[in-house]
Amino acid sequence: MKILIGGSSGLIGSALCQYLTKSSYEVVRLVRREPATGEIYWDPAEGMLDPEAIEGFDAVIHLGGAGIGDKRWSGKRKQQIVSSRIDSTRLLAMTLATLKNPPQLYINSSAIGFYGDQGDTILTEADSPTSSLHLGFLTQLCNQWETATAPAAQAGIRTVLLRLAVVIHKDALFLKRQLPLFRLGLGGRLGKANRWISWIALADVVRSVTWLLSSDTDPAKNNAALHDISGPVNLCSPEPVQNSEFIKTMGQILRRPTFLPVPKFLPSLILSKELVDSLTESTRVMPQVLLDNGYQFVRPELEPVLRLALEKQTQPK
Repeated sequence: MKILIGGSSGLIGSALCQYLTKSSYEVVRLVRREPATGEIYWDPAEGMLDPEAIEGFDAVIHLGGAGIGDKRWSGKRKQQIVSSRIDSTRLLAMTLATLKNPPQLYINSSAIGFYGDQGDTILTEADSPTSSLHLGFLTQLCNQWETATAPAAQAGIRTVLLRLAVVIHKDALFLKRQLPLFRLGLGGRLGKANRWISWIALADVVRSVTWLLSSDTDPAKNNAALHDISGPVNLCSPEPVQNSEFIKTMGQILRRPTFLPVPKFLPSLILSKELVDSLTESTRVMPQVLLDNGYQFVRPELEPVLRLALEKQTQPK
């Protein structure tokens, strides 16, 4: 099976490319530099993508986009976050729609930020964003991001929208930003203790995406309903946790105290208040589509996933 992947250099893209290659898929990467063997050049900002170069792929996966939480949300940075997702997704979807030999499947990244802050409400793919009249930046972004895939879906290409939760891995920015405080004994919850954190192990991201791909090629090993999966698919563990439990578990693994909450104004000085507010929303999401269609999570429980991600920090020096 021949797979074209955009956003292959990030944490998820790199892991997915490695896993697919080891699983005997033929992987070709979209790149913004001089292409090497197994790569195709494109420039979404300039609208450059050669349709002939992407003819005949079985599936296309796009995971690209500027980092959400790595820099302060200035007006310029927010525009980069939006354009890096919308421009690339729109260009790819529109180009796929014109092909003589289009892919059977188009998978595009999105995020659970789509739902917004909804407290204790259990959310599935059937739910809409928060009913607030003032939708947050991430909710608006995810809506625009998903809408940009429309040309591919309208052309008859089965389109899946991956609504990603917080990814837990040793190289994930989500954990890296918290470790310095924990090492100083100042690790504590950020935001309300009872807010919900939906998360997923990187291993389950990679395996669930591969599972979606294999459903097209090996029907004897999969539920027949898998062939009809399209639209949003929540990529999150079926066991979301509250903020207090997440921080307590992290503290136990690192053997550090967690009783002092982190005042929101401190990270806001670095990351901006709007970004911190977005990152402390309560979003209790369930991967209903994956569960209903028989996907088996390999790492559904938080403690062993966090322990694996933080194992270097827990080793004796």
